[in-house]
Amino acid sequence: MDQVLTYATLTAALINLPMGGIRFFQTINSTNDQALTWAAEDAPDMSLVIANEQSAGRGRNGRKWYSPLGEALAFSLILRLEKEETRSVGLFSALGALAVVKGINHIDASFDPKIKWPNDVLVNDKKICGVLSEATWRGDRIESLVIGIGINISKKSVPPMNILNYPATSLEELMQANINKLDLLGEILNEVVIWRKRINSRSFIDAWQEKLAYRGEMVNIWSANSDPRTGIITGIEPDGGLSLLDQKGQKFTIHFGEVHLKPIYV
Repeated sequence: MDQVLTYATLTAALINLPMGGIRFFQTINSTNDQALTWAAEDAPDMSLVIANEQSAGRGRNGRKWYSPLGEALAFSLILRLEKEETRSVGLFSALGALAVVKGINHIDASFDPKIKWPNDVLVNDKKICGVLSEATWRGDRIESLVIGIGINISKKSVPPMNILNYPATSLEELMQANINKLDLLGEILNEVVIWRKRINSRSFIDAWQEKLAYRGEMVNIWSANSDPRTGIITGIEPDGGLSLLDQKGQKFTIHFGEVHLKPIYV
């Protein structure tokens, strides 16, 4: 169901969260682009850029993220990283995905969303959310991180089949009910606050691993610069790498980058 956000409803819904600021747009090219610009202008920690529509939303690997007016939940969160957080910068995309999973569970506990490594959220093997993290730098130091999140809310937010690179669905299709985007947004941002404090702990890796899609299953995994490999997913390494066993039972690990992953039956 179409639910158009406003600045007034957003500020009221998020009043109890430690937001650094909110910039709301009816239509924007990309929330991540706007957030990166704001971050370069010294946006406070936990500043939010959110729009009812993205005309040029961006996903991973340069793909377009489809965000029609009022049908999706598209936002970007600016985080000013503390010194100890910069050593775990590769985990922040997973932080976004984990927060989405936990937020959905607050809305409807009967669903079991999973995280397709490193940062897509699936329900029933279909994508409902993508996460794109991008850093701003000052010299050789990461100054801030922008976590962009796009969630398919209504059926109209699911891209046409001819541009999909992975099966997709929407929350309202799955739940057969209208979704209050403000409630979902508030739950996700609250989970970011909770799990950000734990990002350098084993409990964060364990929570991610608990929600890891295709664990114990055979997948194909590849990047633009490597041949496809086949392996059984065994879990998440402490640095966030994906651990697998090849067909000879030998362990190998895939680290972050332009990586594609699909179960062998998709």
